[in-house]
Amino acid sequence: MREHLYNEINRFVREEPGNRFPGSGQSYFDDPLIGVVAADDPLFQQYKQIIGPFHCVPREFLPNAASVISLVLPITRTTRETNRKQTTRPSLEWAQTRSFGDDFIMELRRHLVSWLQQQGYAAVAPLLEPGYQRFVDTPVGLASSWSERHVAYAAGLGTFSLNDGLITPRGIAHRLGSLVTDLVLEPTVTERPHYQHNCLYYRNNSCRACITRCPADAISSSGHDKKRCDAYLYTALTLELAGPYGTPIPGCGLCQTKVPCEQQIPG
Repeated sequence: MREHLYNEINRFVREEPGNRFPGSGQSYFDDPLIGVVAADDPLFQQYKQIIGPFHCVPREFLPNAASVISLVLPITRTTRETNRKQTTRPSLEWAQTRSFGDDFIMELRRHLVSWLQQQGYAAVAPLLEPGYQRFVDTPVGLASSWSERHVAYAAGLGTFSLNDGLITPRGIAHRLGSLVTDLVLEPTVTERPHYQHNCLYYRNNSCRACITRCPADAISSSGHDKKRCDAYLYTALTLELAGPYGTPIPGCGLCQTKVPCEQQIPG
């Protein structure tokens, strides 16, 4: 069943027209990385202390949950190259990936929930559930009740960076998704590295590339200022570019491109 599921995920990403730029055959995303973590993994309970009590555990979405499936969808090289050239604003291609690519990931979530149900399993996508809270105000900025990045870390797909992104074997330039199901799948990780292991700054203090790339001065050696970043992303850039670009949320992504971790775990 695991192979059957993985094949369906890859097929959908490769073949569905939603993973295409308007008027182009080019994809928003390359083939995904797929990870699995047990729904009762103790790390989910720890997240209620690490992130906050508002962060849900899998069985708050599906009482009989057995597995959580995490998906990392790497942004294509062509799009990343356009964003490397930018210094204060995202490229049009990056903005389209941020808005329309996210729409595709919503399609992917819905499709996989339906597909699993057709195979006889219960499944939910937390971001599509009524109990999901997208914006929770915390002392360090906005958060959500289900962090796709923390789920991906739990599934062994990456570790966190100075800019709060997730550095995976395919880099930091990606979008994420996840599902909760009662299908029993073998976890893809038995031992997790330190949660900051893949970041050169935290590993040996040798990199500050994302600091210099940030046009909002929201990244420093102290970490990521979420409030400053959100103000730039959701207010300044959205007001300036949503109309001309035709994208509800243009995104930014400068700290995810033209950095050593853009497409790999830096050595």
